[in-house]
Amino acid sequence: MSNLGEIRALLVEPHSGMRVSLHNMLNLCGITKIEHALTAGTAVRTIQNKIFDLVLCEYDLGVGQDGQQLLEDVRHHKLTPLSTIFIMVTAERAYAKVVSAAELAPSDYLLKPFTADMLLERVLKAIEKRKAFIEVYNLMEQGFVRESIDACLEGEKNYPKYAVDFMRLRAELHVTLGEASEAEQLYVQLFEMKAVAWARLGLAKTLFMQGRYQEAESILTNLVAENNKYMDAYDWLSKTHEAIGELPQAKSVLDTAVTISPHAVRRLRKLGSLALETGDIETAESVLKKVVSKAKYSEFRDPEDHVNLVNALVKKGDHNQAKSVIRDLEKSMTGVKKTEACRAISAAMIHASTGDTAKLTEELEAAVLANREDIGLSNNLKLGLAKSCLENNKEDAASEVIMEVMRNAPNQNMVSKAMGIFEVAGKGHLGKELAQRSQKEVKDLVALGVQKAKEGDFRGSVDLMSSAAKKSPDNPQVVLNAALAALKCIENLGWDPATGSLAKQLIESAARLDPMNNRLKAIRGLHEDLQKRFGIDAVRAKMS
Repeated sequence: MSNLGEIRALLVEPHSGMRVSLHNMLNLCGITKIEHALTAGTAVRTIQNKIFDLVLCEYDLGVGQDGQQLLEDVRHHKLTPLSTIFIMVTAERAYAKVVSAAELAPSDYLLKPFTADMLLERVLKAIEKRKAFIEVYNLMEQGFVRESIDACLEGEKNYPKYAVDFMRLRAELHVTLGEASEAEQLYVQLFEMKAVAWARLGLAKTLFMQGRYQEAESILTNLVAENNKYMDAYDWLSKTHEAIGELPQAKSVLDTAVTISPHAVRRLRKLGSLALETGDIETAESVLKKVVSKAKYSEFRDPEDHVNLVNALVKKGDHNQAKSVIRDLEKSMTGVKKTEACRAISAAMIHASTGDTAKLTEELEAAVLANREDIGLSNNLKLGLAKSCLENNKEDAASEVIMEVMRNAPNQNMVSKAMGIFEVAGKGHLGKELAQRSQKEVKDLVALGVQKAKEGDFRGSVDLMSSAAKKSPDNPQVVLNAALAALKCIENLGWDPATGSLAKQLIESAARLDPMNNRLKAIRGLHEDLQKRFGIDAVRAKMS
């Protein structure tokens, strides 16, 4: 879109004088379709309701989230199309904040003061690059992953100045398809072309996907040694240490990363979790306080942050401060589905520490009751709840919670963790029985879905399996079978937008959960075949 008069811009700036100035600059650039947001919260709600070509965002948004935290939410929750240009505006020269913003890959950032001509130059540069990638972005958002790879190959020929970027994206698309070896070859090629740091990071990711952790660790260790400000490399090095059971090393890596770039909430959250798990209560308290403070104004705040902070404070013996955190949880998280369960679990921690058995029992019962609803508690929090139930002779409640974890386990490691709760309590046989029962439930459910399809009840099969996937969103086996049910329904009854959208969503979820699953490639292939059979790939022709 080269006509700047058609650009739809969102200006995120809390100060009226600066807002007027930036608005006028955009007008001088020829951009007239401009909306305003004064805070990160209003920006998120606006972005969720409308599509923008350009977001021009001030870093310092005053009370609430800053621009970096807004960008983190936008990227993590995929609130904007891939084609949306995000430019960060800041007068902040403090390196830690600048690197935090830069590592989240805005299209560009501008340091104040700047002129309208400077802004125009950056916008035009971003639009030029977007034009080169627009077909790939549209194909990706339509779910045409294989066609997206082909479009990248065309892009490398047609836009040689962006050849490395197209190759990088092509490698990421192979990763999406679970084709780690193909991605590995591309990253090696990019490395040889001297696209050094991120090509090596990409290579390490593909090695990680293939379970080649020692090789990945070697590359990542060298990366952070050579460039101690490469934040993604720290995250993946920590993740690799964690995968091979080296939790203290994983925490140490994130400690260093947070010292360099202290504002990324998800990294802080992970560090807090590792600190709790390794018994570093002082670090856990300090980091989790920052998480609660920084996430307080996010549209995607999570009550579990408060629970983790309470856990650290209780382990420290600071019950008064822990109670204050619970009060803040009740006040600031009203209306969030899992607030009541998180409040009850937090209160139970305090009562367990103070020895108030009656109140402890009451709160555990309240937590288990709240968890029966579809509220989205994490598996790790459920494991903690089950452990508390077992320690207080509530075996049935613990079994109920553990069964839910096992049904929704993303991998065998989580099942083993769940079984370990019973083993520690001297009831390992019960954990094994629950694991066997949960596996049988999944098999029976899949068999019932298959039977409905065999009887011609394809809609019934989709309803059954999609409902199961909603209840077990982290179980790749359930999600893949739900995707297959949707595709079989389309294959036999024809394409309809709702089922097509459901299939795409389920396939994307399965790819996120288990990108190397052998069934994923076949299911993706069936999806692509059905799109072609029913003319859905005509969308590509319209884009050309």
